[in-house]
Amino acid sequence: MYSLGQIADKLNAHLVGNRESRITGVQALDKAQSGQLSFLSSARYRKALLTTQASAVLVTADQAESCPVDALVVDDPYLAYAQISAWFDTRRQSQAGISAAASIDATAQVDPSAMIAAGVVVEAGAVIEADVEVGPNSVIGADSVVGEGSRLAANVTLYHDVQLGKRNLIHSGAVIGSDGFGFANQQGVWVKICQVGRVITGDDVEIGACTTIDRGAIENTLIGDGVKIDNQVQIGHNVEIGEHTALAGCSGIAGSTKIGRRCTVGGAAGIAGHLQIADDIHLTGMAMVTKSLNEAGVYSSGTGIAPYQKWRKNVARFNQLDKLAARISQLEKALEDKN
Repeated sequence: MYSLGQIADKLNAHLVGNRESRITGVQALDKAQSGQLSFLSSARYRKALLTTQASAVLVTADQAESCPVDALVVDDPYLAYAQISAWFDTRRQSQAGISAAASIDATAQVDPSAMIAAGVVVEAGAVIEADVEVGPNSVIGADSVVGEGSRLAANVTLYHDVQLGKRNLIHSGAVIGSDGFGFANQQGVWVKICQVGRVITGDDVEIGACTTIDRGAIENTLIGDGVKIDNQVQIGHNVEIGEHTALAGCSGIAGSTKIGRRCTVGGAAGIAGHLQIADDIHLTGMAMVTKSLNEAGVYSSGTGIAPYQKWRKNVARFNQLDKLAARISQLEKALEDKN
């Protein structure tokens, strides 16, 4: 429990209301009750602000007069909510120590401040740095390094020679360092190419549940500082992702593609292999990228949803585009000849 004054001081917010009001949690505007803090991040929720039962709301200066309860005035309410949310995190804090039900190779190095849960396997030569948490049944492969302050949830698998930076958060079911999809064809038979590269992540990286990041074929797969990867994302071998880029769920990046800094990749988007994606590029959901993108901006592909009958007509017209283009060319040539 925190006072509204403490929260205002933490956020450097202008408080319109009672500094001694007690806040016990956070909640959405339309569901918040007394004792809870909420936020208004979009004008579309303005109606919910007028009827909210929250004790206080994070708002911008132009919204403060409409707030019927105590207000914390900030430049960006959603960012302020993100910054204060850790104060109300319900996750239980772990205690340092190694479970008797863990299996730690004699050559592995585990810092005394680390927490190693039951069922964890730490293989030969692995290094677990200070204040790391490794959840139940996770596997740290041989010679892998888990950087200081990182947390691995249950059932995370790091293959051999994976290197995680500081303060990484890896969610359950993630697999990092699995073989990339590399094969040569010998008269119709696939011959496996051994993947001898590594996966290296920077600091403050988050990797979602059941996401897979393949190790490099020869060079390394590289994930930059501050990258955020959602659930069920596939990242192929030798991919490089620049600092502070974010990838939404079910997106996929084929091998050897390089993505710049501060990019966003929408859900279910696909990026072909061996491409260059420049800094500050934003792909909307289900975009299919088949060529390099060199200029910052927002890119989309595909068509938006439509009623089924209308969609069928549009598809039919799409299939007629070549014929239409040919007819237009003929008409243009006829007009030129006539003139």
